[in-house]
Amino acid sequence: MTKRALITGITGQDGSYLAELLLEKGYEVFGIIRRTTTVSYERIKHIQDKLHLLSADLTDLTSLIQSIRDAQPAEIYNLAAQSFVPASWQQPVLTGDVTALGVTRMLDAIRTVDPSIRFYQASSSEMFGKVQAVPQKETTPFYPRSPYGVAKVYGHWITVNYRESYGLHATSGILFNHESPRRGYEFVTRKVTRHAAMISLKLANELRIGNLDAQRDWGFAGDYVRAMWMMLQQDTPDDYVVATGETHTVQKLCEIAFAAVDLDWRDYVVQDPRFMRPAEVDLLIGDPSKAKAKLGWEPTVPFEGLIEMMVRADYDQIKAEIRL
Repeated sequence: MTKRALITGITGQDGSYLAELLLEKGYEVFGIIRRTTTVSYERIKHIQDKLHLLSADLTDLTSLIQSIRDAQPAEIYNLAAQSFVPASWQQPVLTGDVTALGVTRMLDAIRTVDPSIRFYQASSSEMFGKVQAVPQKETTPFYPRSPYGVAKVYGHWITVNYRESYGLHATSGILFNHESPRRGYEFVTRKVTRHAAMISLKLANELRIGNLDAQRDWGFAGDYVRAMWMMLQQDTPDDYVVATGETHTVQKLCEIAFAAVDLDWRDYVVQDPRFMRPAEVDLLIGDPSKAKAKLGWEPTVPFEGLIEMMVRADYDQIKAEIRL
């Protein structure tokens, strides 16, 4: 029988790359769509005719139960969340309801319908927040610095709890920042690469940004969804840090992005207090040695190549839009 998988957040960056990967591996892929007036299928339009899309919401247990019954999946990947960190301060209750309690609802739906389903929870490096050790690994204590990070810690531990309490094959991937040309415009990497492309095309004059000294461990989303799949192929569920093991500042991100279009970032980037976080996460760098040893996972796209890829994609997209 063809293996079936169900993805929440299928229209997002990670969901679209994961759907592609699973289709390539011969899966029948189901995706949960939350019915809103702003839902966008842009990232999956090239494969949409190969997908089965179901209407459900992480805030509604009944709809999740029905989706699992309809899809009858062997694997569920929970990638949906209110995932934009700055918005979590403006909408902390919504963030908690979706990003934290939504995980519980999905786990309970699995327990109700079919406890043999393998479950992947998208945990986040934002859980480490005010880091207690460098680099961060699976055993590093969490100290979240945003409502989003707090919600992700709940989602992570409820996954562990259901694994230990009910014997579910429930795994968490603690993913560090991962980017691609499909990243949302509101995220700093895409904001930088798109502005570099726009400025090079004389469509913008400056980039206003927050903390240039913040450091992150950035990798390619296509590499990271491969790690998700590898986790659910293991006989025993576990938790894994997925990262490159390298860190770069937002300033370095700007340098590479603007250099890709032959510009000097210092001529265009302006620090703006409006974009500073109330509580900043200063240094995130992951230790992926467990994922490498147990899964055989390795990142394939280096940081500089990733940013250059994103700038090229933004440049080509904007030029195409201008022609239209």
